[in-house]
Order: sequence, then C-alpha cells, then structure tokens
Amino acid sequence: MTQAFDVVIRGGVVIDGSNCPRYRADVGIRGTMIAAMGDLSSATAHRVIDANGKIVAPGFIDAHSHDDQALLLQPQMECKLSQGVTAVVTGNCGISAAPLYPDSPMPAPLNLLSDAAMRFTTFQAYVQTLRTSPPAVHVIPLVGHTNLRVLAMADLNRAATAEEIVQMRALLREALVAGAVGLSSGTYYPPAAAATMQEVCDVAQPLAEFGALYVSHMRDEAVHSQQSIDETLQIGQHAQAAVVISHHKLQGQANWGNSAQTLPQIEAAMHCQCVALDCYPYHASSTMLHLQEERLSGKIVIADSGPHPELQGKELGDIARDWQVSRAEASNRLQPASAIYFNMDEGDVQRILQFAPTMIGSDGVPSNERPHPRLWGTFPRVLGHYSRDLGLFPLETAVWKMTGLTAQVFGIEKRGVLVEGHYADLCVFDPQAVRDTATYDDPKQPAVGIDCVIVNGAIAYEQGAYQGSRTGTVLRRTLPAKTSPGLQILAEPGSRL
Repeated sequence: MTQAFDVVIRGGVVIDGSNCPRYRADVGIRGTMIAAMGDLSSATAHRVIDANGKIVAPGFIDAHSHDDQALLLQPQMECKLSQGVTAVVTGNCGISAAPLYPDSPMPAPLNLLSDAAMRFTTFQAYVQTLRTSPPAVHVIPLVGHTNLRVLAMADLNRAATAEEIVQMRALLREALVAGAVGLSSGTYYPPAAAATMQEVCDVAQPLAEFGALYVSHMRDEAVHSQQSIDETLQIGQHAQAAVVISHHKLQGQANWGNSAQTLPQIEAAMHCQCVALDCYPYHASSTMLHLQEERLSGKIVIADSGPHPELQGKELGDIARDWQVSRAEASNRLQPASAIYFNMDEGDVQRILQFAPTMIGSDGVPSNERPHPRLWGTFPRVLGHYSRDLGLFPLETAVWKMTGLTAQVFGIEKRGVLVEGHYADLCVFDPQAVRDTATYDDPKQPAVGIDCVIVNGAIAYEQGAYQGSRTGTVLRRTLPAKTSPGLQILAEPGSRL
C-alpha cells in the first residue's frame, strides 16, 4: 500500500545530528512528526521537496541567544530561520524578558531588552504569551539572575541579604515551574558583579529539584578566566546542577592563546560533574559599551547610541579624539550604548570551536540597528567557513554541535536528531554553497545555501523567503543530565537521544 505524507523530502543525504556518518534517505513528514525515513520513492505527499545534491539535517538550535522580546516583536524570526535555526535558547547572561515589574529599573545590560511595553511580571505570563502568540521558531527559555536581583534588591551595588536571597529563590522557583530550563547569570556585568559566589549558590538552590541548568556569562573572560571557570563549576556543584559556560572566549591580547589552558581545565571538570559550553564563530564580541577605562582598549565600534545615533559604526577611539576627551569620557557621553569589541584571537576561536563538546550559539542582539553579524551569520559560517573551507571538523560534527549535542545538553526530547517518531524540525542546505554573507559593515544579510527550513512539520523558510508559518512552541527540559554531555559523547560518538 502506498504511503501518504504531508511532506516528503526526496533524494537528499541525511546528516542526522548524532555525529554518525551521513547516508542517503528520503524523509516523510506527517503532521508535526517524522513518520518515515528511507526509500520513499513510491510514496505520495501533498508536497515533495527535491533535495538532490543537498544535505537534510535537523533544524539548528541556537544555544545562546538574546531573542527574548524579538520572538514577540518580530515573530517571523527571519534572522534565525534564514540560517536554518528552528529553536533558540533565550534568557542568557543573567537577563531575560521576565520577570520584570512595570517600574523595574533597566540597568545595562538589561536595557538591551529595551522595549518597555514588553514587560511580564511573572515568568508564567511570558511563557503564556509565547504560547498564545507563537513565533516561527521554538523557544528554550532561561530566567536571568540579574532580573531576580532587580526585583528583590533596591541597591544592586552590594551582595544580597538573606531575606533578598529568599525572595530571589522564590522567583526562580516560579520561573522553573512555568517552564524555565534553568538560571543564567552575568556576574561580568555591573547589576550582578557585586553578587558573591555564595549569593549565586544560595539563589540557585531550587535548580536541583527541577533538574535544571546553571548557565553562566562568567565573572571574567580575560586575565582571570581560569578562576572564573572554577567559580562557575563550584556554583554548579553547590546547586547540584549541570553547568553551561556561555560563549567561552579569551579577551585581550595578553590572554590570547590561553584556551590551551582553559579547555583542558573544562575537560577535566567533565570527569566530576555535568559541564557544557558554547561559543560563536567570530573573533569580535558585542555587548553594552563599557564605562571602565581598562575595558576600553583596542578597536571598539559603536553598534548604537541613544544620544548619538549618528555615530553608529564609528570607532570609539576616533570619537574620543574628535571630542578631545578620554575613551572613558566618550563612552560615558554615548550611553546608553552597545558596541562591537575586536578583542579575541582567531587561534583561540578555532581551538574552542574544534573542542569536541562545544555547542554553537549566536549571542546576537536583535534590538540593535547595527547588530554584530553573528545575529544573521553564525550557523552557515560554521558549516561553510570553518567546516568546509578550513576543515576544522567534518560536516557531521558541525551539524551535531548545533543539533543533537545542544538538544542533549538542554534536555529537549525528540528534537535535534532525525529519527522516526521525532518532531519534524529540519533544515535542507547545499553543502557546497552554504555560507554567511553578513559582515560588520552590512550585518543584516541572510545566508546563502539554506534551501528549506521546516518547524514542527510546517515549511517556514524556502528559497530565501519566510513562508508565514508560526509553529514554534515553548520547549521544556524533560531529560535531566545524568552524565557530563561532553564525556558521554566523547566516549560514545553517534549516541542518539
């Protein structure tokens, strides 16, 4: 009897997201699920997608995004769909869209989530809004420690009191019940820099009960990187929670090359606890414009400035010279502002990308008029530049780093690997043509070589155009980590969820 499907992807080569070798197979989709894989040449379907010469892969999962509000303000999410991304992890670096009260202060970098109308007093309200007004991609939400501080503390320039910690812990518990997959922190930034390690440990206490994650933009990513890794690991141990080290990098020329020390440090920790990490494939970072003189060295390009929008794209050093002031004073006059920092070594970027357990995250900020090109280019850059052109790792490994590995780390069931009975989140791309086109001068450019993106069985992006679907859902963590993802996959390549 001839099988009937809603969609059949025919003639492609499957890279299934498990880090196993590629194989030729058709994929049949019925409803939201992958119903069959193999030879479906005799099957009928409402829509047949010709994938001859193309790779059929799971939809990519952005392990580190700041899309919290964009999901509601720009629900078509073309900056992600055009890369093959079908799910985004939000609420990173200690900042999330919820909880926030109407009168809550918005100190940087919380003001990167800048739309004042998009405030949700509870995490449940945010999750419910995503469910009633679904975006085009799935959401894996974290709750930010900085949010909890802002709601519980009148003075952010000190460590929290016991009473304030109790209040933050209650807010965290509410978010976890509502669907947050973990707690993120950003002790690098002023609103949370005064938090002691003990404060974060105490606030994070509910994570163990929910099998939730502790995700950290560490206190220092420069000269004290190794101490910050130790602190992050200790917080995870105290909270009995799996740890994710966000956008691992080594900032500042004096620290270039130190990934040769930090990566073995992280790998050694994987023998003792659940540890994961992500990175983005660029040697420039982007965040709020700093005020401290010691953080204002090197090439810094203004991404946006509230009082001086005309200076977007200009270098901070040139602005300071034109104004005849110090770089710190120029930074102060530009506030609120964000910037792109050219402060990393390409050798470190490649070493971190090549480290087997490293996931891929964009860390893009969609609210900026002149964003970092990673917002539009991260995933095709890994596939094209780093895998195909430089040969850092096979295409199977590149796909796994942004699909099966990420789904396993975040505990997302039936996503990230193409298997019959899993949800139909897929990306069809041309392995010879795929590449990023977004640049620092022209960052809002879609990738080439991404032919078709399917989210929950619906064709969301095809031949360079958004197709109007909004089938994204809020994904919950259903697979608590029992072993370090890095160690498990290093020991058993090709293991499936």
